[in-house]
Amino acid sequence: MLENAGAVVVSPRERDWQKNEVIVDNDNAKTYYKETNDKKKWEKADAIGFAYHNGNYQDGENPFSAGTTRKIKSRKKRSRLSFISYQPVILEDGSYAVYVSYPTVKKSVDDAEYIVFHKGQETHFRVNQQMGGGTWVYLGTFEFDRGCNIFNRVILTNHSKKKGFVTADAVRFGGGMGNIVRGGRNSGLPRTLEGARYYTQWAGAPTEVVSKSNGTNDYNDDINTRSLYTNWLAGGSSYIPNKDGKRVPIELSIGVHSDAGVKNDDSIVGTLTICTTQNGNPTLGTGLPRSVSYTFASQILANVKRDIENTFRKEWNTRGVKDANYSETRLPEVPSAIIETLSHQNFGDLRLAQDPNFKFTLARSIYKSVLRFTALMHKTSYCVQPLAPNNFRIEYISKDKIRLKWNAVNDPLESTAKPSSYNVYMATGTSGFDNGTNVSSNKFEITLEPNVIYNFKITACNSGGESFPTEVLSAYRSEGAKQTLLIANGFHRLTSPEIINNISEQGFNLEADPGISYGATAGWCGRQSNFDKTQAGKEGPTALGYSGDELIGKFIAGNNFNYVTTHAEALISSGRYNVVSCSSEAIENSLIDLSKYAMVDLALGLEKNDGRSLVYYKALRPQMQNKLASYLRKNGRLLISGAYVASDMNTEQERQWLSTNLKIKGLGSNQNNYSSVITGLGLNFDVYRTINEQHYGAYSPDMIHPVGSAFSAMTYSDKSCAAVAYKGTDNRTFTMAIPFECIKDKALQKKIMRGIVSFLLK
Repeated sequence: MLENAGAVVVSPRERDWQKNEVIVDNDNAKTYYKETNDKKKWEKADAIGFAYHNGNYQDGENPFSAGTTRKIKSRKKRSRLSFISYQPVILEDGSYAVYVSYPTVKKSVDDAEYIVFHKGQETHFRVNQQMGGGTWVYLGTFEFDRGCNIFNRVILTNHSKKKGFVTADAVRFGGGMGNIVRGGRNSGLPRTLEGARYYTQWAGAPTEVVSKSNGTNDYNDDINTRSLYTNWLAGGSSYIPNKDGKRVPIELSIGVHSDAGVKNDDSIVGTLTICTTQNGNPTLGTGLPRSVSYTFASQILANVKRDIENTFRKEWNTRGVKDANYSETRLPEVPSAIIETLSHQNFGDLRLAQDPNFKFTLARSIYKSVLRFTALMHKTSYCVQPLAPNNFRIEYISKDKIRLKWNAVNDPLESTAKPSSYNVYMATGTSGFDNGTNVSSNKFEITLEPNVIYNFKITACNSGGESFPTEVLSAYRSEGAKQTLLIANGFHRLTSPEIINNISEQGFNLEADPGISYGATAGWCGRQSNFDKTQAGKEGPTALGYSGDELIGKFIAGNNFNYVTTHAEALISSGRYNVVSCSSEAIENSLIDLSKYAMVDLALGLEKNDGRSLVYYKALRPQMQNKLASYLRKNGRLLISGAYVASDMNTEQERQWLSTNLKIKGLGSNQNNYSSVITGLGLNFDVYRTINEQHYGAYSPDMIHPVGSAFSAMTYSDKSCAAVAYKGTDNRTFTMAIPFECIKDKALQKKIMRGIVSFLLK
C-alpha cells in the first residue's frame, strides 16, 4: 500500500518469498554477464563491490567487500549507447524481486537507466547512483520465465541527462535461501524467514550494524540491526546529515509487531503503540524534537481503533501509547514508532487476525497513518489511494472488438479515496502483464487479434496512488466463431482456518479447512494437534496450541484471483468459440445478460458462507440463483464447478433449487483429502486437495448425487460422486464438486474441458 502511494520502502529483512536466487555479477565468469561498448567504454572502477561464491558465507563475512565494480562515462544522446546485460538462468517460472548494486563514486549520475525485461515486457527505471552504493537496491518484483533468454534480463545503459559516471556491480533475482552460517550451519530456511541481522549482512552492512553483540546474541542483534541499518542507509542524507552512511533519505521508521497477553473471556487484548521520547538524543537527525514520535504513535493507535470498529462493527481495544526505552524507537535518528498490533497469544485477537480482510483493514490503517504523518511533517495535504474496482466485466461490442467495464468503489471512511482514473493492465499470449494504460473513464475498448488469449486486470488511481487490482479476466477471439462462451469468476472468499472454540477446546483446525489467504501465506508452523483448553499456558506436546513443524519454510497457496485464465485456456482448446469473462457480482447486479451466451462457465472455487468470515461469502446467492434459473429455462448450457456448491445451500428452498436446476442433491463431504485421484470422462486425473505451495487445495469437497435423468460423470477414489451431468430438452448442465482449476495437469484440463463442452453444446 505504501509503495502504491509512491513511497520507497526499505526492509531490514529480505522482502521476497521466492526461494530461488540468481546473482549475475562481473566477478563471476559462469554467469551471463555481458558488456557492450560503443562510443564510451566500460572500465574498472576504483571501488570494491559484491562478490558471489558458492556455498555458505561465514558470520561477519561481508559479501560487498571482496568484489570489483565497473564504470563508464555517461552519454546524453540516445545513439551509440553502451550497456551491460545481466541475463539470469531462472530455475522456475514465478515472481522474482530484482535488486541492483553499484558503487557511488565521484560524479556518479543521479539517473542511471535500468531496463527490466520480464516475460517479454519491459519496465524502465532511473536510479540515483549518488546514494545507496555498495548494497542491494530494490527495483520491483516481476514475473520471469524458466530458462535463460533475452526476454528475461536486466540491462544497464550509460544514458543520462547528466555528465558523469554510470557504475555497475551485481544484479540479484529472487530472495533465495539462507546462506550465512551461525552455530556451524545455516538456517535451512528461505532468507525471508530469517532475522534481520542475516539480511543486513547479505546487504553489505558493516559488522557493527549487523551484530552489536559481536556475534554473541542473535535476538538482540535482530532487534538492534533494524535501527542501526536505518541510520547506516540514511546517514549523509537530508534526514541524518551529520552521520556517514549511504545517503538514502529515509524519513520515518515503523516496526510492525504482535505481542503477548491473554483474556480468559475471549475478549480482545488489542493494540498498543510504542515510542521513545525521554531517552537517547533529545533531537533527531534534522533537529526535530523526539516528541514527534509520540505524535506518530498516537495517530497510528487512534486510526487503528477507528478503522477496525467502523469497518467490522466490532469493538477494538487499544492500550494506549507506551513511551519507553526500546532500541527500535530510541536508536533511529528519524521519527519512529512500534505498533504492537494485537496479542498472538489471545484467541479473541487471533480469530480476527487470521482473517485476510482484517489484515487488509489493519494494513490500510497503518498506511494511512504514515501518509497523514508525513503530510503533517511536510505541511502538505494528502489523498488516500482508492479501493479496487468491482463488477469487472468484458463483453463483445462487435465481431472483433470488446469493451471492458467496471464500477468504482468508494471508501466510506475516507472522503479523499475517490478514483479519478484507472489503470488497465493487459497480457497477451504467454507474455506477462504490461505496465498499464491509464484511462479516465470506467471502460476500455480494444480490438482483438484472432487466436490470441488476452488477460486483463484493473486498478483505481488518484493523486494519492493506486489500488490493489481486480481479479484477472480473459477474452479470446476465434476466427470464424459463431458462438461466445462466458466465464464468471465466483471465487472471492478470503477467510481464516476453521475455528474450534467451545467449553473444552480451542484453536484452528487446518485439517478441516486451512482457510484462504490473499495470495500465498507463510503463516503456519504446522497443523495444531492439541486443542485442550485446560492445558493453556503450558509448553510441550500436551499444551494448548501445540502443533507440528511440517509447514515451516513453506508458503501456502491461497486465492490468487486469476483462475479465469485457467478456464479460458482450456475453453479455447474446445473448438471455434469466442470467450469473454466477468465477475459473478456483475451477473448478480444485472450488468451481464446471460442469454447472449451459448454456454456459461461459473467458477466458484472454494466460495461458501462458512459462518466465521468477516465478509459474507456464498457460492450461489439468491440473485445468482434467479439469474441462472432464468438462463436455464431458455435452454441454457451451464458448467458450474465449486467445492461447496451443494453444502452451501442449506434451506429446503435452496436444496429444491439445486434439484430443479442442476439436477443434484448433496450427500455430505468427501473427507479423504489425501486421496486426490478423480475418475471421469474416461480419465484418471490428480487434483489439489491439501495444503501445498503450488495451488489452493479443495478440502473436503461435496459429494453430490444425480437427480432424475441426470447421471454421475466423475467419482472420487471411494466411488462417491464428484460431478453430475444432465442433458435434457430444456437445458444441459455439468456440475463439478471439484473446482476445475484444481486439476493438476494442464493437458488434462484441456482434454476434460473439451469433453464437457462437447457434452453441453453438441
